[in-house]
Amino acid sequence: MKIGNVHIETPVVLAPMAGVTDYPFRILCKEMGAGVVYSEFVSADGIIRENTKTLSMIRFEESERPIGIQIFGNDAETMGQAAKYVVETFRPDILDINYGCPVPKVTKKGGGSAALQDLCLMDDITAAVVESIPETPVTVKMRVGWNQLSIVVPEVGERLEKIGVKAIALHPRTTKQRYTGKADWHFIKLLKESVSIPVIGNGDVCTTDDMMRMFDETGCDAVMVGRAAHGNPWFFLEAKARLNGEPNPPSPSLLDIANMCSRHFDLLLENRGEQTGSNLMRKHFSNYIKGFPGASGFRQKLVTAPGLAEIRSALNEFVDTVQKVEWD
Repeated sequence: MKIGNVHIETPVVLAPMAGVTDYPFRILCKEMGAGVVYSEFVSADGIIRENTKTLSMIRFEESERPIGIQIFGNDAETMGQAAKYVVETFRPDILDINYGCPVPKVTKKGGGSAALQDLCLMDDITAAVVESIPETPVTVKMRVGWNQLSIVVPEVGERLEKIGVKAIALHPRTTKQRYTGKADWHFIKLLKESVSIPVIGNGDVCTTDDMMRMFDETGCDAVMVGRAAHGNPWFFLEAKARLNGEPNPPSPSLLDIANMCSRHFDLLLENRGEQTGSNLMRKHFSNYIKGFPGASGFRQKLVTAPGLAEIRSALNEFVDTVQKVEWD
């Protein structure tokens, strides 16, 4: 698959997720075979103000390519300026516009999926971004509409393609649904049939069986994976094997999980510092350590450990215990 001039080797991509898809998580998923990784969504206002924390969310390593940086905002001029700044300063492969976030603190300010209520504003923002970075492919991640009475797919796909968007990722729920109910993949199929640019399906892909079914049922060009990758970067290894017609790789052993936890934690400490890295890792421990005897005890120790030394001690205990089990 190609997005504009960017070649995507494996059509399974890591979704942008706030508080999750930072550098440490992206690099682990990339190493496991993710075809594209996306940053957390980044505020256009913060970008043009050159806010230090905001800009730190954009920085990436060459080994992450191809990478997309996702931005959000409610003003066309600001979004255009932000897109230009990101491309000139960081040179990502793809610039993505967030029209999908359903969180009220974002939509109340007109960002994210609030644009689905005003397609003229969506057109203006999209055009401003596309015109500001003519050499970089612009993609969009969106929902099907604000609510069930205002579905905008597939019609909006044609508008976005005419403006110059090079691919659309569709999460087929409405804003009001948030993450409840069932993602209606039928809308992915309708969107694919209405445009000539690549369509990336997203929503309720929990296993590689789901991934294959989404490809079959919708005809989408790629599948975007979000929550299924939490604590499971191996998802991309299995997905790549299935798409290549190869045998499924063995499921990760407890030692694999323990080692991945340690590596993820080290990357977070290096990238985000001791306090922030330790706090961020707690939710990842919860995602990694589950589904085996004794998991809840290890998970509880790691999640509630008060500081770095205690986390290290609990993590070392987990690794040591797992190694003994493996050797036995």
